[in-house]
Amino acid sequence: MKHTTISKTFSGFRDIVYDTKKKFMNTRNKLTIFIIALLVIDQAVKIWIKTHMLIGQEYCILGDWFKILFVENNGMAFGMKLGDGEWAKTVLSLFRIVAVFGIGWYILKLLKEKAPLGVLFSFALIFCGAIGNIIDSLFYGLIFNDSHYQVASLFPPEGGYSSFLHGRVVDMLYFPLIEGRLPEWLPIWGGENFIFFRPVFNLADSYITIGVCILILFYRHFFSEEKRKI
Repeated sequence: MKHTTISKTFSGFRDIVYDTKKKFMNTRNKLTIFIIALLVIDQAVKIWIKTHMLIGQEYCILGDWFKILFVENNGMAFGMKLGDGEWAKTVLSLFRIVAVFGIGWYILKLLKEKAPLGVLFSFALIFCGAIGNIIDSLFYGLIFNDSHYQVASLFPPEGGYSSFLHGRVVDMLYFPLIEGRLPEWLPIWGGENFIFFRPVFNLADSYITIGVCILILFYRHFFSEEKRKI
């Protein structure tokens, strides 16, 4: 009788462990597929832009409100810069690599802690966006020639336009929703033309922005609970 009870207890414990492991694997697999799919889309769009358009070339999608405008930048998301020169680009690329490893480690930690799916997929979006721009920085200078005055080629015989870590990030999404002229009476900027929204960005930037917004809007309580645990 005692042997039967122990056997049932062990069997129940084994089933719980198996179910937990299965859920962990299912969630991890879904996250992996999600990240790979978004990365493929991001890189496919960038490669198409790079191999079909010149720098500064644009296509109007929704009148003057939404355009595909091909630009490249050496900096961070939405064209922001850390500084000028190769040193700044190297520092930024290395920082991105460290950040990606940190985010990847944190996602694995959240998986083990059975964090809400919304939190996991939000961090997956941020992770995916960071990797998408890292690929440009690390490899685009090696595998593409320059896009000024010519449509770039993939793996050109003469080699790429730059070295490892010094590739430029491809941006293409442009939403100049409002254009106008600032009133003359306005201090400093009075009389100047303005555009809203001016930054040109890419899908990877969008992934990061969407992931951060979801966390702020819907999961602030999760991080409050995490702080209490610490």
